Amino acid sequence: MLNRIILMGRLTRDPELRHTQTGTPVASFSLAVDRDFRSRDGGERATDFIDVVAWRGTAEFVSKYFSKGRMAVVEGRLQIRDWTDREGNKRRSAEVMADNIYFGDSKRDGDSSAGNYSAGSFSRPTPPPPTDYGIPSGGDQFSELTDDDGDLPF
Repeated sequence: MLNRIILMGRLTRDPELRHTQTGTPVASFSLAVDRDFRSRDGGERATDFIDVVAWRGTAEFVSKYFSKGRMAVVEGRLQIRDWTDREGNKRRSAEVMADNIYFGDSKRDGDSSAGNYSAGSFSRPTPPPPTDYGIPSGGDQFSELTDDDGDLPF
């Protein structure tokens, strides 16, 4: 059996970080995810609002570095939860239990109040300058083979 889901969307609100009675961190938030197709009548894309729950270190990470409007990529599993509302009616909710959450944008693209995340701390190092490896500079760097018998080695 397989239950994997990957979503990319924008947070509709700041993550809400809580702790269980035993002190385990849990964060909940909602993602606005556009559908891949446009409606027939207006040509607009429909948007789904999907509830996401993250536990432990992932919960602390998302509550520290993400805020409303930030693009996030969520990897996890779909979970259906049955519950009873205040009037005693049976309800059912679908939510994504997040295993991993990744940045879907850079800090300068997203909301500037996204915590202490520094785009510079995640930048790639500058590659070293190219070396010539003994190849003469300028002119033709390739020479024609004179002993080619026409047979391919494969």
